[in-house]
Amino acid sequence: MSATLAPLQYLKDLWDPSTASGLEHDALDLLRYRSNLLGADLRITNFAGGNTSSKIDLKDPFTGQGVRVLAVKGSGGDLGSISKAGFALLYMEKLDQLRSVYKGEAHEDDMVAYYPLAAFGDSRVAASIDTPLHGFLPFPHVDHLHPDWAIALAASANGKQKLEEFNKEFDRKLVWLPWQRPGFELGLMLRDAVANNPACDGIILGSHGLFTWGQTQRDCYLSSISTIDQMGSFVAEHQKGRKVFGGTRVAAVPDRHETAALIFPTLRGAVSTSKRNVGHFAGAEDALEFANSVHGPELSQLGTSCPDHFLRTRIKPLFIDWHPQQEDLAALKQKIVAGAAQYREEYAAYYRAYAEPASPTLRDANPSVVIIPGVGLFSFGKNKKEARIASEFFINAIHVMAGATALDEGNPPAILPQAKHADKSSDFKSLYNYVALPPREAFRIEYWALEEAKLQRMPPEQEFSRKILVVAGGGSGIGRCTVLKLAERGAHVVVADRDLESARATAADAAKLSSKEMVHATVLDITSRASIQEAFREAILQFGGIDGIINTAAIFAAPDREGRLADELWAATFNINISGNYFLVDEARAALKEQNLPAVLVLTSSANAVVPKHGSEAYDVSKSAVNQLIRELAVGLAPLVRVNGIAPATVVAGSTMFPRDRVISSLTKYKIEFAETESTEELRDKLAHFYAQRTLTKIPIHPDDCAAAIVWLASDASAKTSGHVVPVDGGLPEAFLR
Repeated sequence: MSATLAPLQYLKDLWDPSTASGLEHDALDLLRYRSNLLGADLRITNFAGGNTSSKIDLKDPFTGQGVRVLAVKGSGGDLGSISKAGFALLYMEKLDQLRSVYKGEAHEDDMVAYYPLAAFGDSRVAASIDTPLHGFLPFPHVDHLHPDWAIALAASANGKQKLEEFNKEFDRKLVWLPWQRPGFELGLMLRDAVANNPACDGIILGSHGLFTWGQTQRDCYLSSISTIDQMGSFVAEHQKGRKVFGGTRVAAVPDRHETAALIFPTLRGAVSTSKRNVGHFAGAEDALEFANSVHGPELSQLGTSCPDHFLRTRIKPLFIDWHPQQEDLAALKQKIVAGAAQYREEYAAYYRAYAEPASPTLRDANPSVVIIPGVGLFSFGKNKKEARIASEFFINAIHVMAGATALDEGNPPAILPQAKHADKSSDFKSLYNYVALPPREAFRIEYWALEEAKLQRMPPEQEFSRKILVVAGGGSGIGRCTVLKLAERGAHVVVADRDLESARATAADAAKLSSKEMVHATVLDITSRASIQEAFREAILQFGGIDGIINTAAIFAAPDREGRLADELWAATFNINISGNYFLVDEARAALKEQNLPAVLVLTSSANAVVPKHGSEAYDVSKSAVNQLIRELAVGLAPLVRVNGIAPATVVAGSTMFPRDRVISSLTKYKIEFAETESTEELRDKLAHFYAQRTLTKIPIHPDDCAAAIVWLASDASAKTSGHVVPVDGGLPEAFLR
C-alpha cells in the first residue's frame, strides 16, 4: 500500500513523525515504536497477541560484515509494552536454510529447536512459534495481528466470498488462506501464497487473523491500520439494521454491580476447586448485550476461533441459564455451583477425547469465563491482570461473533473455506455464519507442547499470589507496613482506613511493589456496619472475594490531668477496639461462607491486655476483650477460617496513637530530656528506646516487626495455628503467658 493514508473512520494514525525520525538510526527501536503503537488499541490486537517483525542489516560479531537479521517479537511478548530487549534476533541465512532440514508437517514442532541455533549475536530471547511466518514472507517489515473485524471475516462461513467483495469495494488484493496451526508449515504456505499472487497486499488466515507488510516501518504501520479500518467499515455496513445476536432474550437486572457483588464470592468459590482464582467483572455493555441475547447461549458454547482467544478463555465459557425476571439470587447461586461442576466434567472429557501420550497433563478444569444473563461477564485468573485479560479476550471474541453473524446472507457454502481440505470441512462447526475451530484443533493449541514450554518459562508464583486481603487501618503505622509486605509477596490488597488520603498514599506505594491492578484503596470506619459493608463490597467487586481480614485500627484514649476518662471516650475505646473487630468479622461471614475457601483473620491486641497499668484502663480492658474475641472466633469459624492476633508492646514509631503532644507528655512524665526543635519522629525514637529498656532484648518495637508477625499469621506457613495471640514485645516478662 501507499505511504499516504486514506481518511480513517475508526482507528487513529498515532505515528508521530518527529518521534519516528529520532529513531531512524536504530531500526530495532523503530520496530519497537511501531509495535507499541499497534498494541495500544485492543481493536488491533489483544494483549500478548500478534507479532511484528523487521528484516534489518546488522554487523556480524564474528566477521564484522553486514548480515541480514530477522527481528521478531519474542515468545510471550506484548506489543503494547514490548521493549527493544523483547525481540528475538535470528540470522536470515540460517533461517532460510531450515527449509532444507524440514521433514514435513508431522515434524514441524521439531523445527523450534533450531531457532536458538540461528540466534544472532548474544540474543537469548525465546523465538516465537510464529518466527517462520515472518521470516518466509519476502518483505522487510511484517505485521501479524488479530483485529476483531479481520477475524470476523476469517471466522465467517462465507468469509472467502466476503473477502472477494471487500477487495472489490476497497480496491484491495488480499488473499485467503485456510486454517493452519501457526508453525513452520504455515510459514511455507504464506511464502507460497505471495509467490502465487505477486500483487497481493495482505493475507487473511481462516479462523485466525491478518498479515500485512511494507517496504518501510511507516508503510507497514499504515498498511495495517488502513486495512483494519477498511474491514471495520465493511463489517459495520453489514451490521446496519440487523439485530445483534438475534435480539434481546433477557432484560438486564436493575443494579448489575450490586448483583455482581452478591454472587461473586459464590462464583469465585465454584471456579476455585483446583487453585484459588482472582476475579474480574466486565461491566462492558457489549458483554451484557451478548449475555442477554437470543443467540448468546448457543454461540458461546460453539467455542472461539482465534487461537489467542481460547488460550486465555479455554475452549468455551460457562454460560449460566438464569432468568432474572423469574428466578431469585438463591436459584442463581445453585445454578452457578451446579454449572461449574458440569463444566469441569465436560472439560475433563474434552481432555480425554483429544489427549495423546505426549500431551501435557490436564490443567485446571474450571472455567475462566462465566456469562450470566442480566448481569454480564465474569472472568478469572491467577491474578487480577490475568483475569482482566481473559475478559478482554472474550469480549474480542464477542466482537468477532457479532461481525461474522452480521456477514450472514443465508447461503452458507457446502465446503467451509476454513478447511484446508474439503473432507475436513465437517470438523468445523458453524452457526449463524460464525465458524469455530474444531475441538481437536483447539486442543492441539491449548495443550501444545510449545505452549506448555512457554508456561514453564513463567516465573514461579509468589507466596501470596491468588490471595485477597483487606487491611483495616492500612493507611499508617503497623497497617501500612503490613500492606507493603503483602504487596511485596504478591497479594491483592485492599487498603482500608478512616483517612482515605492515607489509604490512597499507602496503596500508591504498594502498587510500586506489585502493580496498580493488585491494590485498591477505600474508606472504612470499623464502628459502622454500613461502612464495612461498602468496603467489603468494593473489595469483592474489585477482586472477586476476600481471603483474609487484618485489623490494625485502634484507639488509645488518655485520661485528663485528674486521671479521669470521659464517658464518651470510654465508650469510643470499646466501640473501636472491640466492637469494630466484631463488626468486621460479622459482616464478612456471609461472603466467606459463600466463597467456601480457607480464610484468615488477624486482629491486633496488645501487651497491655495482660499487663495492667494506671491510666490506661479502657485501652487495656478493651485489648483483653480482643484476646478473648480471637479465641471465640477461632472456635466459631473453624475449620474454614483461622483466627489469630498479635500483641505488640508499645509501638511508638509511625503510630497515630502517639501524636506529638502525647509523646512530649510521656517524655516529660519519665523525665527524658528533649528539645522542642526535634522532629516528631526523633521524639518518638527517644520514647521508644526508653520503653525498650523494660524488655529482655532492649530493642524498640517497630511497625515493621509487627507487620512481619501479621504476614506470617496470614500465610500458609501458619496453616496449623488458630486461636492464638503472638507477642511482639521484645520479651516483656510482665506479659509472659499466664
